[in-house]
Formats: sequence, structure tokens, C-alpha cells
Amino acid sequence: MAAPENGFKARMRAGEMQVGVFLGTASPVVAEIAAGAGFDWVLIDGEHGPSDMPLVQAQLIALQGRGAEAAVRVPVGEAWMLKQALDLGAQTLLVPMVDTGAEAQAVARATRYAPRGTRGLAAGMVRAARYGADADYIATSDAQICLMVQAESRAAVDNIDAIAGADGVDCVFVGPSDLAADMGYPGDTGAPEVAEAIGHLIARTRAAGKAAGIFAADPAGLTAYRDAGVTVVAVGSDIGALRAGLAGLAGVARERLG
Repeated sequence: MAAPENGFKARMRAGEMQVGVFLGTASPVVAEIAAGAGFDWVLIDGEHGPSDMPLVQAQLIALQGRGAEAAVRVPVGEAWMLKQALDLGAQTLLVPMVDTGAEAQAVARATRYAPRGTRGLAAGMVRAARYGADADYIATSDAQICLMVQAESRAAVDNIDAIAGADGVDCVFVGPSDLAADMGYPGDTGAPEVAEAIGHLIARTRAAGKAAGIFAADPAGLTAYRDAGVTVVAVGSDIGALRAGLAGLAGVARERLG
């Protein structure tokens, strides 16, 4: 059997809008709930959430066949981390803090088998190949890997053409909070200079023929990002939704009870 088709990548290449959410709780139960909530994709966050590789695997299993495509964010773009996430069955990866074209190219090579890349071969013992049952996995998996790299620094803004132009990079995903902080505006993603940098990142990514993505927790900015060419958007996190939902529930109860 061949590697499964990556629906997220197929829709990305078709230019379809894809709405997602970040999972920071590391909970397979929450992952199942999120996958059935109407999102196109959900991201298991191994950078800021407590998801180690066994927890990533548990969430991937929970998400399988639930209606939303799974993506995994690794803590850093180290080849061994990328290899482990792919071997667990992740087909879409998000790599944070990619600042140069050389870094983007190295990350892309680490996600593909030779001769295109440097990913280690172990298809006979990994979940991605059904522990050796998928005889054609090695020959077909590269085409189904989707790599998103995060641009979230002044260096990334300066080097966006090389980052977006790197072979094997499918999407440049803007991280507004870290970008704002690196530009001297911590907590102020709406600063004019930050907004200009975000617009530049999106425009140059689209000019390179790649998909542009962004984390947009404020719904007010969604249409502007769409109109600028963004087709991959994350609109919040499970933790934020849980906090808001519980606070609202407590507030209603206290208001009714006095």
C-alpha cells in the first residue's frame, strides 16, 4: 500500500481556505473533540505544549478518521525530531523559528528520503508505514509530506524570498506574537510596523507560489488576511477555548445564583 493521501496538502495546493486550531493540552480526548468541531485541520503543539513523542502518537491515533487533518509542530527544526514525528505518522509538520533560506532547505531535506533528502529509513518498524505492512510507503511518502515553516523574526522578514523559495517548503506560516516581540513590540501585534512586516511576508510567500498561513486569534483580522492571500489560518487554541468556556459557564452560574 502507498502512503495515505495528505488531504491538507491537496487542498492547500488547490488554494482552498483551511481553518484550524492549535492543541496545547496534549490530551487525546481534547484532540478527538477538536477534530469533530468543524475545523479543517488541528495542530498538535510540541513547541509550547507538553506533547512529547508518545503523547504526539496518542493524539495522532485519536485524530485518525475524525474529520480534521492532523499537523504536528515540533519544538525546533532538528532532523531527529522531524524524523520521529514523521515516523509516528505525521504527514504535515510546522517548524518554528526558521530565519534563513539555508535553514528552510535543511528542514525540508530532513523530511524527505534520499536522494531528495536525508530522512532515515526504518519503514519496517514505524507507525507511518503500518510497521512494515505498507510496502510502497518509502516510494510514495515524500509526495504526501507537507512542510510549513514559521516566519517570526526580523531575520525571516529580510530572508523571506529565500525561505519561501526553498525546495520542499509548502507554506510559510507567520507567527505574529514572536515577530512583534522581535521587532520591539512585545504584545502589540497590531503595531503598524508589525502589520507592514506581516503583509510583506504574505506577499512574498504568495509571489513564490507557496501557501501563506498565520495564527489569527482575533476574528476581526480574518477577512483582511484572507484578502491578502492567506489560505491557512489557525484561529485559536484548545486552552483558550477551554478557559473562555469555563469562565463563561462560571459567570452564568454566579449571575443566576447571585
